[in-house]
Order: sequence, then C-alpha cells, then structure tokens
Amino acid sequence: MPIAVGVTFRSAGQVQYFDPGGLELREGDVVVAPTQRGVELGQVVAEARDMAEAEIGHPLRAVTRKATEEDLAREEENRDRERRAFEVCNRQIARHGLPMKLIEARYTLDRARIVFYFGAEGRVDFRRLVRDLASELKTRVELHQVGVRDEARLFGGFGPCGRPLCCATFLSNLHPVAIKMAKEQNLALNPLKISGVCGRLMCCLNFEYECYKRARAEMPRVGSEITIPQGHGRVAEINVIKNTLTVVLDDETRVEVEAGCVCGARAAAAETAAESTIEATGEPASAADSQRGGNKRRRRPRRRRPARDGGQGSGAGGQAG
Repeated sequence: MPIAVGVTFRSAGQVQYFDPGGLELREGDVVVAPTQRGVELGQVVAEARDMAEAEIGHPLRAVTRKATEEDLAREEENRDRERRAFEVCNRQIARHGLPMKLIEARYTLDRARIVFYFGAEGRVDFRRLVRDLASELKTRVELHQVGVRDEARLFGGFGPCGRPLCCATFLSNLHPVAIKMAKEQNLALNPLKISGVCGRLMCCLNFEYECYKRARAEMPRVGSEITIPQGHGRVAEINVIKNTLTVVLDDETRVEVEAGCVCGARAAAAETAAESTIEATGEPASAADSQRGGNKRRRRPRRRRPARDGGQGSGAGGQAG
C-alpha cells in the first residue's frame, strides 16, 4: 500500500493526499504541493501512513517541499494582491452588467493563475469578463460558480448557536441533510429554526441523527399499546434525551416512565418466546418471530393448475386413439 500524507489548502477544506516524497512531515507543518489549480501552500492535517488506493481515490502527487520563509512571505503578498484583484473583478462585473456576486479571489503560490469564486441564481456567460480580467491582471483567470452552501463556507460567519459556522471551521465534506433528520429529533419544523445562514437545512442536524435513530429503534413507537406497572396504555410521547416515555393509561392518566424498563420487558418477552419456540420445534426462531410470540406461519405449497386441453397432446401424451 502507498504511504500518503493528508494536506488541506484552506480552513475546513477537503483533505487531499500526497506522497511525502521522503520528507518527515508532522501534523501542522506548512508545505508546498502541486494541485489541479497549480502550486499551492497547504497544511498537513494527517501524518504519513499506509493507505489503500481506493481510499486515496486519485494518483498520488509528491509534496514539493516544506514551506520556507520566502514561501510564507510570498503567500502574504498574494493576500494583498487578491484584495486588489477582487476590486478589479467587481468593477468589471458591474461594467458588463452580469448577475453574479463575487465571493473570493485566490492566487496560486506562483501567481500563474487566479481563481474567482462567485454565486449566481443561474448560468452566467462570463467569457468576455474572463478576457478583460486576463488582460488587466496579466495572468491566467478562472471563474468558478459555487452553490449557497459553499458560498457560506467561503464567507464564514456565525450560526444561530453563536459559534463560527461548522462548514467554515471543521467540516471538510458537506453531507446531504434531509427534513426527516429534524423530525427524528423532535425538532419544530420551523424554517427559521432549522435553517442555516445559507438558507438550507443546518449541517448540525446530521451530527446526532444516527444516535437518535438507534435510540428510537429500541423504543416502542408513538401510538403503540404497552403494559407498564401502572397499567395498560398507549405511548403518547418519546423523549430520547431523557430516555423516557409518556404513556396515556386507559383512564386517561398520563404517566412518564423510563424507556429502559419497557424495552427490557419487551426483550425478556421476546427471549421467552424464542426459548418456547426452540422447545416446541427444536429450531431457533428469528427476531421477528420472537416478537410475535414464536408463531411462525408456514406457507402452503402452491397448487399447480391442470393444463388446458387444446386438442393436441404434447410430449409423451401424444394423441388419444
């Protein structure tokens, strides 16, 4: 297996893997490495280790070198050039009257290329804009359109929790978020409460979704009938955080009980049913059969329909004489 080191080229950017090239690299080291955009300055976030080729996903390029003082000074100078290029691009966008919002300008370390990131509602024809920018900035120019989630990541900011945006600090990959994740966590389906600054569902809905899903799988569903020490009733509410169930008894009394007691009783009943099935049939029952009390239904064999007499026999039957 090849040895690879993980490098990221922006805060919370996607981790790319490189061949260390014989260099002793530690987490936090600043390195110079070739990318699809050109030569860039990045930071080591994962030290060298053996990795499968399927995990890397692309041919390995070698790290060029550890960053020198000249590289760091050049990168600082590039930040100043990017601010000036940003103003130039905004001026050209206004001159061409293009419906686009400029987000960021990014030079490669060797200044052979500058990439502008922008947002727009639809497709934008920016071919004349690229020609004018290239003639004024005297370098190769690329424009990349990004979505609203990537736009929030590039801009940065603070979420409703008061902390910096997850996508701009530590989320290297933006996973899809669905409304069912909010439903599973009993959150109010108010767009103002569950939407981030990008206007889409908050990425943090994905963080605890699997925990809630596993916890709910071990609890009875809302509306199901159960028997607790206080009597028989139906489940009216589930609180995953407190691990409790709110049960409405037959006399309309609401009782809050620990979910562990009910789930433990269900597991014990399923185990008893499985043992009784083994004693009766000599074969272990499946989990679904145990929950139904071990009464496994046997399917009847399907009866074959007799062939219709079409006037001619076939095979060994022949014709009747």
